[in-house]
Amino acid sequence: MSRIVKVSAEQPNGLLADIQMGNQRYEIDESGIESGQDSGPTPYDYIMSALGACTVITLHMYASRKQWPLLKAEVELVHDRVYATDCAHCDDKEAKISRITKVLKLTGDLTTEQRSRLEQISARCPVQKTLQSGMLVETKLV
Repeated sequence: MSRIVKVSAEQPNGLLADIQMGNQRYEIDESGIESGQDSGPTPYDYIMSALGACTVITLHMYASRKQWPLLKAEVELVHDRVYATDCAHCDDKEAKISRITKVLKLTGDLTTEQRSRLEQISARCPVQKTLQSGMLVETKLV
């Protein structure tokens, strides 16, 4: 069953959003924007956190199933915007596209082949597949 996520923001702190997921509450804020207070992660921080968590969980599930000695999986993520000219299949060469760079660090007595396979598997986490395939977002005004 899908989980309902509720997000709200009020003035005068319209860039500070309250998030409720079940019994859990979080805040999202903007940093570097005129009225942002940098009192919480940004929306993109949460996207990268979701991608990073999904990546390390996927790696551990795969390694466990294969009984490989993966002790720790770490991922550092950086979000930036690059010109579409860096993207050979993009239509608008002047537009910018979002890019997330993932840097993996795998700890354990893994062979070169296992490390290479885990790198490949890291791209198979469901969040990354969703981000790369695009997503339909429907808006309904009530």
